Amino acid sequence: MEPIYTIDQLNQRIKLLEDRQDAEWCSIKDEIDEIKENLKPLNLIRNTVEEINETVGFKSHIAQSAISIGIGYLAKRFIVGKSDSFFKGILGSIVQLVITNLVSKPQHESTGETSEEASSQYEPS
Repeated sequence: MEPIYTIDQLNQRIKLLEDRQDAEWCSIKDEIDEIKENLKPLNLIRNTVEEINETVGFKSHIAQSAISIGIGYLAKRFIVGKSDSFFKGILGSIVQLVITNLVSKPQHESTGETSEEASSQYEPS
């Protein structure tokens, strides 16, 4: 760093450092939001399914659908369990349908925020 000899140079340096600090804070906030989004249970399941597909080499939609149905079935069994009740059976089927549909959707459809909204969200004040 070069030495500062005038008040104008000092003010310019302060302004430059404040701008850099604002940009770094916005970057940190964006990273935290991304981490929070990735740690949501639905996104964890979706990312795991995508990793399984990539690892095993599933490229077809049939394999993705089968995995989604399996996860939906497990969610139904976990939430409702084994029950002879008619209403619990209907509730379990609805839960299975919702979970299956949520897991089978691509991740970019689940976030409703556009990149412009995300970038303008943390404008420095």
